[in-house]
Amino acid sequence: MKITATQDGPYLVPTGGKARVNGEVLEKAQVALCRCGHSRNKPFCDGSHKAAGFSAPAVEIELELG
Repeated sequence: MKITATQDGPYLVPTGGKARVNGEVLEKAQVALCRCGHSRNKPFCDGSHKAAGFSAPAVEIELELG
């Protein structure tokens, strides 16, 4: 699995089509998780990083599961 931290933005996490968050199933290919701390919809990104002036480099994190 590869998690991508976007330039000045959220973490993008692939879900394989579905994710379960607090028992709720989301049918999305990926979710965008906040890394700036300003989202009003945590743990998800709502775009608040833009107004906050959040700055961080892009990074790819590869995980070996299993």
